[in-house]
Amino acid sequence: MRNFSDKLISGLNVFRYAVTEPIFLRFARVRHERFYQHKNEEPLISVYIPTYNRAKILMERSVPSVLAQTYKNFELIIVGDHCTDDTEKLVFKINDSRVRFYNISKRGYRYPPTTENHWLAGPVVAANTALKMVRGKWIARIDDDDVWTDTHLASLLDFTKEGNFEFVSALYEEERRWKRKVIDGEYANGSYFNPKNESGDLGPKLGGTQTWLYRSYLRFFKYNINCWRKTYNRVNDIDLEIRMYKAGVRMGFLEKIVAYVLPRPGEDTIGLEAYRASEKEKLEHFKFDE
Repeated sequence: MRNFSDKLISGLNVFRYAVTEPIFLRFARVRHERFYQHKNEEPLISVYIPTYNRAKILMERSVPSVLAQTYKNFELIIVGDHCTDDTEKLVFKINDSRVRFYNISKRGYRYPPTTENHWLAGPVVAANTALKMVRGKWIARIDDDDVWTDTHLASLLDFTKEGNFEFVSALYEEERRWKRKVIDGEYANGSYFNPKNESGDLGPKLGGTQTWLYRSYLRFFKYNINCWRKTYNRVNDIDLEIRMYKAGVRMGFLEKIVAYVLPRPGEDTIGLEAYRASEKEKLEHFKFDE
């Protein structure tokens, strides 16, 4: 149940984003859009991974799949949310000058520490920290337990150039209880994102965060640490891409699988289902610093 403060803070945030982000977008285009007209360019892409004490899976899944990309002009920014395991040591062993690591100094209280809230808002601070560090003309995110196809960056970049898009996403394949399924995008104005829509305008398809590629002048769109207070579109990445759409960002959807979302070792499903299935473990893993 949401209390009065949840409703008030959510309402104020909705108003603030609705007023400011379209204005910021117009200014960003005036300043930067002309630098995206050269279709033969191979621009620097800033890839970032928010992570917290998952060193083994980070080094087995996301990092190798990024380093194996056929498109080579990228930087990889790994932001630890005050990691206390051997994440830093293992990352510094990577012999690749494109890789950078930053570990946040403290992981203080951010929201009521429920399993659901950890899933909804857990990566927000690390992800926003990474956005401050990007140097490239494009931005891509991959979570520490996800895997990209080796043509992920090349396919998405070509698609953005062809359609003059500012933000693109794509298909991915997920596994739940040993069954694989291709996950299509959801229409921005469809019932999944906008149950109150009666206009008939469905808008573009929007895909999962592990399939995003977008222009770096959009990095003023920050993840919302209060996303858990909302009634729907509560996940940090959904909140962000819906705000981009409402602000007027030009969006496209690539009908191609570019990523895989798989259960972590010892689990048989993904997402919130996995968090709920191991609630005690997740609460212990993600507890805040005292």
